[in-house]
Amino acid sequence: MLHSSRRLRVLTWHVHGNYLYYLTQAPHEFYLVTKPGNPPGYAGANGVLPWGGNVHEVDIDQVASEEFDVVLYQHRQHWEHDRERVLSAAQRRLPRVYVEHDPPMENPYEQRHWVDDPDTLLVHVTPFNRLMWECGATPTRVIEHGVVVPEGVRYVGEHERGIVVVNHLAQRGRRLGVDVFNKMRSRVPLDLVGMDAQSCGGIGEIGNLELAGFIARYRFFFNPIRWTSLGLAIVEAMTIGMPIVGLATTELSTVIRNGENGFIHTDPDLLADAMQLLLRDPSLARVLGENARRTARERFHIDRFVQDWHEALTQVTA
Repeated sequence: MLHSSRRLRVLTWHVHGNYLYYLTQAPHEFYLVTKPGNPPGYAGANGVLPWGGNVHEVDIDQVASEEFDVVLYQHRQHWEHDRERVLSAAQRRLPRVYVEHDPPMENPYEQRHWVDDPDTLLVHVTPFNRLMWECGATPTRVIEHGVVVPEGVRYVGEHERGIVVVNHLAQRGRRLGVDVFNKMRSRVPLDLVGMDAQSCGGIGEIGNLELAGFIARYRFFFNPIRWTSLGLAIVEAMTIGMPIVGLATTELSTVIRNGENGFIHTDPDLLADAMQLLLRDPSLARVLGENARRTARERFHIDRFVQDWHEALTQVTA
């Protein structure tokens, strides 16, 4: 249960739309830095997501003249550039949090995080990410995902195919598993959705609010990604009751249990066998999907996520 406290004025940026939407379920006022034309990182509260009345926009040229209680950074550009050139000197001294959405990309176990500040709280979105980053003296905390799916959307699974949800898969290559996807597609019927999915023979982008209902018809969700955080699309799929199949890498290896709520392995051939099993046995897919939904409700419930963020923000501003 949220402890009563004043509503904080949180300055932040639009980096990952769905994550920001879930973050703004916390009982505080969020101010998004914007630029004309809404370029990446400065998009504000645009798009189709049903932003609440606690989400506001502030033009980048007006930021320094506004008052905030805490600054929540979400990207290296904002930490290294905007912190020095957009914020006022007083705002740079405010309580600050940096949420790191990814594992280290340059070296999987030796890369030092650019936030090197004992007075900044560095929030990781998975325990795996915190394990892999070298954070030095910067205090860290893990706040795992929490998601919301449209009311009434539940897994159906009548479509005898698997669904893959990855943005710009062709462009992002091996890290996101384009080779794994192509290999699996030769053995198992798979559809791909996401930005520029057509470059890999996929369907294309599905809107945020329609995605859960769209994928609910598929027999299973397949994740080909080698190296990333735990994708929100996976958690959303679990929340509607879909079984998950994926590589046993990064945080996913702690979420999926073989034969219980899905299948994971480092051998793609064994994953292809598991997917074919789910195609042959829809009743098994339904059982695994229900267990996946139970896992999601226990570990990734939006109420827990909101409570964790509420505590983090109130503690740094205490």
